[in-house]
Amino acid sequence: MARDHREWLKQAEYDLETAKFMHSGGRFFYAVFMCHLAIEKALKGLYQKKFQKIPEKTHNLVFFLQKLDIALPEATGKFITRLNSASVATRYPESLAVISSNYTGEITKSIIDESQEALEWAKRQY
Repeated sequence: MARDHREWLKQAEYDLETAKFMHSGGRFFYAVFMCHLAIEKALKGLYQKKFQKIPEKTHNLVFFLQKLDIALPEATGKFITRLNSASVATRYPESLAVISSNYTGEITKSIIDESQEALEWAKRQY
């Protein structure tokens, strides 16, 4: 699927807005999933810009950070690493009750805010 690296960024911004919408509707772990997807797309856009090729088909955010080999704020790197671990749990939850207790409204709002900061960092790299 060929696309311009800027299209990845547009979709990342859209996905983060979707996370905010999901949060407002109480769909907290889906909001976290959308945060992961937003950051994944932002990193894939940076990958495509740097390497001039379609990104690898993986959801691993740390993989893209390692491949990109660019400096980022320590807090942003730590957040992206934590968000990476949420991918499988929010994509394929074992139990709605357990996942819902792990991602409360307050926790999810914090993840959205940190995702916004990570996305702003990524946008400055474009």
